[in-house]
Amino acid sequence: MPYWNLRQKPSEIKVTKVKFKHLFITILALLAFGQKTFSQTEPNRNPGQGEGEQTKRGLIDDSTKMVYGPKTSLYFLQKSLRYNKPEKTPLDTGLTDFHNFEPVFKSGNKYQDLGNLGSAAKPVYYQLPAQIGATSGFNVYDLYYHSPDSLRYFDTKSPYTKLEAFYGGGNRNILNVAFARNINPRWNIGFNYNTIRARKTLNPNARDDNMVEQNTYSIHTNYRSENEKYFLLANFSRMHHAVFEQGGIIPLEVDSTSLQFTYEDAKVWLSNSRATDLRQDYHLYHQYEILKGWQIYHVFDKKKQSVSFWSDLTTSDSAFFNQYNNNRFINQDTTANYHHFSEVRNEAGFKGDFGPVYYNAYVKFRTGRMTSPNFEADNRFNEVYVGGALRGEINENWSFEADGEYLVPNGYRINGYFISPFLDLSYTKASYKPTLMQEMYRGNHYQWTNNFSNIGVDQIKGEVKLDFANISIRPSLTLNRVNNYVYFNENQIAEQVNGEAFMVTPGVSADFTFWKKLRWQSEVIHTTITGDAEDKFRIPELYVRSRLFFDGPMFDEHLFIQFGVEGRYKSDYYAEAYMPATQQFYLQNDFNVYAYPVLDAFINLRINRTRVLFRYNHLNSGFMSEPGYYVTPEYTGLKGMLDLGISWYFFD
Repeated sequence: MPYWNLRQKPSEIKVTKVKFKHLFITILALLAFGQKTFSQTEPNRNPGQGEGEQTKRGLIDDSTKMVYGPKTSLYFLQKSLRYNKPEKTPLDTGLTDFHNFEPVFKSGNKYQDLGNLGSAAKPVYYQLPAQIGATSGFNVYDLYYHSPDSLRYFDTKSPYTKLEAFYGGGNRNILNVAFARNINPRWNIGFNYNTIRARKTLNPNARDDNMVEQNTYSIHTNYRSENEKYFLLANFSRMHHAVFEQGGIIPLEVDSTSLQFTYEDAKVWLSNSRATDLRQDYHLYHQYEILKGWQIYHVFDKKKQSVSFWSDLTTSDSAFFNQYNNNRFINQDTTANYHHFSEVRNEAGFKGDFGPVYYNAYVKFRTGRMTSPNFEADNRFNEVYVGGALRGEINENWSFEADGEYLVPNGYRINGYFISPFLDLSYTKASYKPTLMQEMYRGNHYQWTNNFSNIGVDQIKGEVKLDFANISIRPSLTLNRVNNYVYFNENQIAEQVNGEAFMVTPGVSADFTFWKKLRWQSEVIHTTITGDAEDKFRIPELYVRSRLFFDGPMFDEHLFIQFGVEGRYKSDYYAEAYMPATQQFYLQNDFNVYAYPVLDAFINLRINRTRVLFRYNHLNSGFMSEPGYYVTPEYTGLKGMLDLGISWYFFD
């Protein structure tokens, strides 16, 4: 297992390489054995449905037509089973948004990163925390991690395999492999394997001089008993994410020969520094039906996260840290920061349906710690929660939901939802803990110990749904009130503000279809922030995203194609800067990430079950008053380059 060897001296620290030899041998043996022995012939069912009669058949029916495909390999998420919503989804073969294969682009560029695939990223807009209790606080690579609650569980008639390869310009590459098959009609197994290899967009020394190297895999299974009273979902996930940090472009005021938009020839701060984020999760969910419509369930999680940063301070990299401070708390020649977070969670409860009403109640216990070689004692936590949920469904279009969770003795979250054909409303009130990293940190350049209060938030969201034959318009409004917010100040130190911030965010999204095959999709968001803590949130006042494209079949529906242009725009703002040593974004008041529209051209194709994409980034490069744009202070966005990608589905 790769980690920083803490028994070595800091100057001797090195990273152990990840080896997947035994994993692949196991997978290949499983596949070889499975092709001969595993049964795939019984039909799919939603969780909780009966077996039904089965007619055995091969891969083709009597008319020699292939019967297995995206509609026979169905998947579901854990929340579907937990909330008694037996929904299974066929595989997606759609083309819309397929060209946006990177996580930041998939979000609609609502994440701020460092201008490269796999680099540190944070949401542009304030987001409610998923966990009101203790968390590590090292989350800049969350966007690239396939967490256990997001994994898909399958029910397949035939072996299912997905292969995806995306070749971004400048050697920004992604490989995704997924496999699933039924051992028998009630038991499915599968695995996922994902890699990222992204060459440095700034100052690479060679073709394989990567900024990001990621290897991620997960193994999953789901099982139901013959009488369908017992269900089990389990998975194991692991991510090793390594980033060779660059610190951004050296500004002109430091080096007058440093040009800002030379990309491969740019002068950067760091060339001997590296960050890693290693995560490992074990997850189990199972439930048993005691009486018809009434189940008990249990959830088990065991998580680990090891975060490291290493830098050789005997090189020019030391100048990057000297511009902020001269602190060398641990070692003068080498920075070797290491923090390890671990937790074990057990949740037990009951749930059921009483007519159209779903109910749930549970007790949850979490225990864990944050450790570091430089801590005097581990930062431990033990947390007890009680919670529950209630959902009513008048019909498939009208429903309401309410859920809550209380962290004994001083944390809580209350959510309410109302869904109708014309209006969606939600309200959330929460009091959540600062992260463990914000409470205690021991690094070579920064150290602190804090005793922060809980952060409070009230959020109201509403969306009006105006859907017609060829027009769909969705006006929306989000209101946030945040108090006691914890952030990283201009000195890169964790700090808490006593005041409140009020965010008013109206928006509208629209989808128009002209002449049946021409579509225009747009989204506009405006944000106003007031209150004593308004300057602690850095959000652009205006966000615009628009796409105009042709969408339709050709050649008697043997080819499906989309082609068009997509643009995005953020108004200028003092975006947060990034500190690699702490792996945190922090406030700055000197660098204005100026407004700049970016235009991309794309073509998406589908032939049978194969999808292909072509995208040219930054189509308007060289036609603007500025030679390029920034996404984060001292980090430029992509220059003009061509991306290619292909996705295959196999069902035998």
